[in-house]
Order: sequence, then C-alpha cells, then structure tokens
Amino acid sequence: MARESRSAIRSRIHKRIRKRIGGTQERPRLTVFRSLNHIYAQVIDDQQGHTLVSAGSNEKDLKAKRGNVEGAKLIGKTLAGRAKEKGITKVVFDRGGYQYHGRVKALADAAREAGLEF
Repeated sequence: MARESRSAIRSRIHKRIRKRIGGTQERPRLTVFRSLNHIYAQVIDDQQGHTLVSAGSNEKDLKAKRGNVEGAKLIGKTLAGRAKEKGITKVVFDRGGYQYHGRVKALADAAREAGLEF
C-alpha cells in the first residue's frame, strides 16, 4: 500500500483548518509557513485577499538567525511589531497544517509576548 507524502498530509490538514479559520479586517489571520531552512509568517485579511504584514527569516536584517527556533522567535517579535505599527492587535492563528511544536510554537509565543492577542 502506497504511503501519502508528508506534504500531501500537511496540505490536507491545512485545508481542514482553513474551513474553520478565516481572517477578517477586525481580526486577520496570522499564518505560518515552514521550509527546511527558513520560516515565514503573514497577517492576512481573507475578506479582501490582502497580506497586511509579513516577515521571513530570509530578509536581509533577519537573516542571521535563519529558520531555527531562535530565528522563529525573532520573526514572531518582528511580525508583532510590524502589525502593531499598522494598528493590528488581535489575530487568528493558523498553524498551516504543521504541529504546534518547535519553530511554530516559538513564533506564536514570541508574537504573543510582543503584544498580539490570539
């Protein structure tokens, strides 16, 4: 019996999550994407289909930490700071089909500490 690939499993889980979670103008969606070397986060208004704020470990000033747990914490703080500048304080967290563990959890905790409300 053939096994389903990890990316296919993550995609299926993410679709299931997205059925229940959506971002509005008052409470946009904070979504996480994790690659092998980097981690990215965006705050998205799904009603208009716009990315309001984004941060990624491949940005020039954030590149030093890469996509490890320390880098994820830095991305969370940076994203929360940029969101606060735009007047965003409350978000809905979308883990993107990944387990709430490791880099994803570090990013979420850092964003909470920096002032975002989930």
